[in-house]
Amino acid sequence: MTSETLNNSHLTAKERTSLSFPVRWLLQNNFLKGRILDFGCGLGSDVKILSFNGRDISGFDKYYFPEIPSGKFDTIICSYVLNVLLPDEQPDVFMNVSEFLNPDGKAYYTVRRDIRFEGFRIHKIYKKTTYQCIVKLPFKSIFRNDFCEIYEYQHYNTVDHNDINCPFCNPDKKITLLSETATTFSVLDKYPVSKGHALVIPKRHISNYFDLSIHDQRACWLMVNRIKDILTYNYQPDGFNIGINVNPSGGQTIFHVHIHIIPRYKFDIKDPTGGVRNIIPNLGNYLSF
Repeated sequence: MTSETLNNSHLTAKERTSLSFPVRWLLQNNFLKGRILDFGCGLGSDVKILSFNGRDISGFDKYYFPEIPSGKFDTIICSYVLNVLLPDEQPDVFMNVSEFLNPDGKAYYTVRRDIRFEGFRIHKIYKKTTYQCIVKLPFKSIFRNDFCEIYEYQHYNTVDHNDINCPFCNPDKKITLLSETATTFSVLDKYPVSKGHALVIPKRHISNYFDLSIHDQRACWLMVNRIKDILTYNYQPDGFNIGINVNPSGGQTIFHVHIHIIPRYKFDIKDPTGGVRNIIPNLGNYLSF
């Protein structure tokens, strides 16, 4: 069903002659600032109307406007997109939005609140299978009525989260954020051992990787895959080491789960044979035993 859902989720798009309610509300309350991206813009009605009225706005939609936008944006709109995607498909939206957003920018997710039935259904007009679900987000809610809710999102390292004395619960605002989902984020390591050394970090404050829920573990590895692609594009490494330190005997010094993604380059060390086995000196090259 996943591929069918991806193919048919665009059927929920509607042609309009006036702004959609969430975009109209954002405009009236002065939330639309600077360079704007409508992510999942459907047929592009909001983009056309705002552009006609002098706003600097671009639209992206996998089906209708598939050209990848260039640069970063000050404001990103994402209206009713998440409700028609399977839960496994939603993290890709979060990652894309976080990567398109300027460090000091804001994104606005609108989700439906009038859904009474979750799951697959036959579209009344097109007679094809579509999907809908209820979505609740861990971001700041700025508007809600019986029909929709609007959430405001900022990069994880630009806002304070709690009073825990942990560098990953309240990461440095100057650090480079690479990508983010609702439950994980990734940054460049402040003390890199190689060019592009990155960390993937769950937002929940848990020390031991093995104490994470299966859901959180899976979210981390989805992010690892994404960051591998970003680092490959930006740095063209020749290999990678992926590692997790668990407990002091395993080398852990910050007691909040984090996964190291370390790009490797030809000749960065004399003999890379054994890779992560070299954490125990002289045991890396087992082929020579």
